[in-house]
Parts: sequence; C-alpha cells; structure tokens
Amino acid sequence: MNNGKVDVLLGLQWGDEGKGKVVDVLTPKYDVVARFQGGPNAGHTLEFEGQKYVLRSIPSGVFQGDKVNIIGNGVVLAPDLFMDEAKELEKSGHELKSRLHISKKAHLIMPTHRLLDAAIEASKGKNKVGTTGKGIGPTYTDKTSRNGLRVGDILDNFEEKYAAHKARHEQMLKNLNYTDYDLTEVEKKWMEGIEYLKQFHLVDSEHEINSILREGKSILCEGAQGTMLDVDFGSYPFVTSSNTICAGACIGLGIGPNKIGDVYGITKAYCTRVGAGPFPTELFDETGNTLRQLGHEYGAVTGRERRCGWIDLVALKYSIMINGVTKLIMMKSDVLDGFDTIKACVAYKQNGKEINYFPFNIEEGIEPIYKELPGWKTDMTKMTSEDEFPQAFKDYIKFLEEELETPIAIVSIGPDRDQTIVRK
Repeated sequence: MNNGKVDVLLGLQWGDEGKGKVVDVLTPKYDVVARFQGGPNAGHTLEFEGQKYVLRSIPSGVFQGDKVNIIGNGVVLAPDLFMDEAKELEKSGHELKSRLHISKKAHLIMPTHRLLDAAIEASKGKNKVGTTGKGIGPTYTDKTSRNGLRVGDILDNFEEKYAAHKARHEQMLKNLNYTDYDLTEVEKKWMEGIEYLKQFHLVDSEHEINSILREGKSILCEGAQGTMLDVDFGSYPFVTSSNTICAGACIGLGIGPNKIGDVYGITKAYCTRVGAGPFPTELFDETGNTLRQLGHEYGAVTGRERRCGWIDLVALKYSIMINGVTKLIMMKSDVLDGFDTIKACVAYKQNGKEINYFPFNIEEGIEPIYKELPGWKTDMTKMTSEDEFPQAFKDYIKFLEEELETPIAIVSIGPDRDQTIVRK
C-alpha cells in the first residue's frame, strides 16, 4: 500500500518569491526534497546563522543534514556551474556526495548552448526576451527536438557524443554569423565538471522517487522561477523554457498526478519581475523605488534590479487556479511596514472594458484597477506570533484570503528562517 505523499512548493508570480527560504523552513517535515525543472538561471537565496547562501541547481533541502535531495529529469544541468556551487557548499561544511542524487535523464547544458543563447538573443534586435545567457533555452530546444545530451550519457562513450553535438552547434553558430569565440578554457572547466558529476549518485530518479513513496515517505517538490514564467501559461514569449507549474512536478520527476497532496503557492506581499516582458502593476515612481530598496530586490544570480509593483490579484487568482494551490505563503510582508496605504490590483481595464480574468495578451492596453487598504505603520520584523500582528495587517491578510479564496498558511516578516510565522 502506498502511503507516501508528495507536496509541491512553487512561485505564483514572476519568480523571486522567496522559495528557497520556505523550502528550508518546511524541509524538516519531509524525508526528501526534489527539484523538478529549470536550470542555473534561477537562484534561491537562504540566510541563517549569519550566513547567506545562493543555490542555483541544488535543492534547498541540503541544509538539513539527513535529507536526500534529488535533481530531477526536468532540470537542465551545467556541470561547470554545478561543480562551483557544490564545492562552495562543501567548503562551508555541507557534505553533498552522499545525499544529493542526480537524474540520469536530466539534460546537460553545453558550453555551446551558452554561445547559442547569446547569438539568438543578439539576432532578435529590439525583441529580446531578456534571458540570463546561461544556455537554458537552447538546451530545452535540443531536448524538445530530440538532440539533447543527458547526464546518463557521461557514463558511456561520452567524448564521441559530445564532439557530434558540439559540431552541430558550431554549424548553427556559423549560420547566425556568431564566430568570434574561444571555448578552450570554458570547455576545460566544463569537462572537469563532468568528471566531478561522476562522483555523485547518478540515478533513475523516477524509480527512486516512486520507491521512496512506496516506503511511505514524504517528498517536497521544489520549483524554480514562477507560474507567470511558465512556457505555456506565463506572459509568453517573455517566459522561461520549462513548465514551472504544479503539473511540471509530475513530468519533471516521474510522479503520477494522484500522488500530489498539498500545493504551496508562494507570493510576495507585493510584486516583482526581472528582465523584459509585461508587468501590469509595475510602479515607475518613488513607491516602486522604495519597494526595491526595502526589499533588496536584486537578482540572486545576476544582480539585476527587479522591477517592482503592487500585488496583482488577477494574475494571482490565475496562478492559484492553474496550480490547484491549497495553501498560500506570503513573503516579505515586512517590506510594506512603513506605507500609509497599500494597493492591490483587483481587476484590469482592457480597451475600456473591466475584466477580472487573466487574458491571452497582457502586453498592451492593460490598466490595473486598484483597491486601497490602510497600511499598518508597524515594524513587524521582531514579532514571533500572529497574535502580535497589527489589526491593519490582519485585515490585509483577511482581504487577500477572501479575494483569492485560499488560506494564507505562512507569513514571512524578514529574511531569516526564524522570521517565519506559521498561522494557526
């Protein structure tokens, strides 16, 4: 009899919602933490015991000593960047080799994928997507066109396979008139990364995960980026190249949909976005700047300034629907501590007509309709229970729960793992 359960934790906005911290807070309840999509273009920042860590490909459960962490088949892995990240963690005293398992079916990001990323983005002129340049898109393109190299390939006749893939990429680069590059050093380090990968448990993760479930154990699936960057349901074409939504956990780990239990959806108390693409509630004024400064809204991997705006409940309702969210987690509530009034977008005006659903195209002609709520003007960062919350903040939570028809189970009031209030 299968008693195991799989809960999924994912971002409901345009990424950067603070997933890493929440995974770290939730992991004590689970036996296994698994990452199901994305690549090293997404960073999870965790802060505790005076240390700050940025994870790119490694699941956030590695800080809980006894947990198995799995990088699933839906992830794309850059061996050189993975090696840097893993060695940094090992240096800070976190032993990885025994407890990090990597799917043989995960696709490899080659050095030439990064060149292709740059070449394709350059060829788009004014229509750039704003990629991180980490080779994610071209790797997923190879995967979909059945041309990819996978982690399992490194165990058998790899040099030959690599050379064939590299030659094909070099021809593509030539066709894009992108010939001014030297791969010597990058390739040398990449091959070192391949050797380093061989020291880990390379597994058939779908078998391992289902066997863990049969033992009655519990798994937390960790997504990267956010729902609004999903390749199918996000603000296309300004999206990532994978399915960031809950269904992506089934595909990216080989889990049947009937195994999914709770779906934790993470949102900030406001909204941010990195890179190009539409953002209906974006603020270009002093308020937007204040949110950026107070929330330290700069990319974990790239350092890029994040665009900031008020919370968008139209987009959030859409995300909750697509993912089947059962519990909400609200991050960075403390960033709003000093505001006199808080705004929440409750509908859009498109071509003069009010709509309360997320439309096919949000690139043009979308005007947010806001509801104003009183601010709480209270420093909440030292609070240890929801009983201490100011009434205006309790009212804000109640308003959001009613609008979104989903309970807010956890509220974060600061970057440290201790500044996390689990509501009764």
